[in-house]
Amino acid sequence: MSFEYLQEVSNDFENLLETDEEYDVIIYAGENEALKEIHAHSLVLRTRSQYFRTGFSKKWAEKKDGKFIFKKPNISPKIFNIILRFIYCGKINLANLQGSEILKFLMAADELNIQTLIPCIQEYLINHRHEFLRQQNSIEILETIYQHESFKDLWNFYLEKICEEPEILFKSEKFINLKAPLLELLLKRDDLNLDEIIMWDNLIKWCLAQHSNVSQDVKNWNKEDVTIMERAIHRFIPLIRFYDISPEDFLSKVFPYKGLLPDDLISNILTFHMVPNKLNINVQPSRKPKNIYDSTLIKSQHFAIFASWIEKKNNSHYNVRNIPYCFNLLYRASRDGNTPATFHNKCDNKGATIVVVKVKNTEQIVGGYNPLFWDSCECHKSTNDSFIFSFTDRTNFQSANIGYSKGDDYSIQNILDYGPVFGSSDLYDDSSRNLGTWCGNSNNSYDIVHSMPIHNFEVDDYEVFQVVKR
Repeated sequence: MSFEYLQEVSNDFENLLETDEEYDVIIYAGENEALKEIHAHSLVLRTRSQYFRTGFSKKWAEKKDGKFIFKKPNISPKIFNIILRFIYCGKINLANLQGSEILKFLMAADELNIQTLIPCIQEYLINHRHEFLRQQNSIEILETIYQHESFKDLWNFYLEKICEEPEILFKSEKFINLKAPLLELLLKRDDLNLDEIIMWDNLIKWCLAQHSNVSQDVKNWNKEDVTIMERAIHRFIPLIRFYDISPEDFLSKVFPYKGLLPDDLISNILTFHMVPNKLNINVQPSRKPKNIYDSTLIKSQHFAIFASWIEKKNNSHYNVRNIPYCFNLLYRASRDGNTPATFHNKCDNKGATIVVVKVKNTEQIVGGYNPLFWDSCECHKSTNDSFIFSFTDRTNFQSANIGYSKGDDYSIQNILDYGPVFGSSDLYDDSSRNLGTWCGNSNNSYDIVHSMPIHNFEVDDYEVFQVVKR
């Protein structure tokens, strides 16, 4: 028979740390006004840490009056105490630390070679403190993570976050301070969710900032200025997808800098826009930003179109970078269960929602917008702001058709035994009678949607998103 008293052992070592009994190590953590003296025991540090084991064996540590002296001005006393607590008793509590402090804690763990902590601190930072990555010091955070090879998980997370929301970086006043290798790395990304012309504008801004003696106005450049700027921008030219820049933007914002671009590139771009069939080169493919919304049926551009319809913008659409709404997935039939009861359990009383339905064995999607809320009141409501829609081909945004509510009493129906119901049978989930079946195109309460399936149709799946104004 064997017994384990790990908690008791942990408590005893924690008590040893707190009482300073027979300490033989003095650590000076922090600097200036923040400098504090911390006491520890060489036997414990040597046993639990490769960093200290190496330090004691090679005698780096200064020794005074029989005690080892370590100076760590770059690690705050608060963080060093947390590290010592982990070394002594295996306990760690990050709840009271800000995101920036946790990043510093991660750096300290890496410096002291406490490999056990590095993956769990990264996971905690990503899952619970990632909001600090949006702060004004995003450039410094990116460069800090980039300099530590062991921060792989955090690096991948932050890089993907920047590609999803590049304004975090590109609109920062400190963008011009970004190191060239990092800028090059970002511009290489196929999933960077930023218009090419904005990348070009920022690239010119960045190059000018590196050479403050060059005039901001290209019209005032002399031959030496052109040479300086050509050298600064040369490595980045192949990374800009010039063929995705509109003719208007190319003419007004790129062509003035033609002296920085290869002659054949200028010629090919002009040919591409004027007589595209005459261009016999492989054009670099467009970037493909990742779908930032949790949908298996549609892409980010669909949500931009939905936002435009919600605000009844008839002559223009939002793009994926300026959508003024968040679309939060509430329900997916294939995941949560395709029943009216599950729909109401997930979606009732959640405010405005948009429903997206994929027609079985086709690329067609249909759906509708409820600006009010779903519930199980067995009642109907009137609104002029709801709509139903259809994309004949979900990959072709030009195939969209929309019909707004006529404002009658049946714009939205809330029926316990049915899923979403738009209008007086204009579009509704008929799964209560036939699982996976919808019905549409009665044109009673909504304007005509010409491509809406007629009567009953089967669906592969459908999703409901909560619509929240940013």
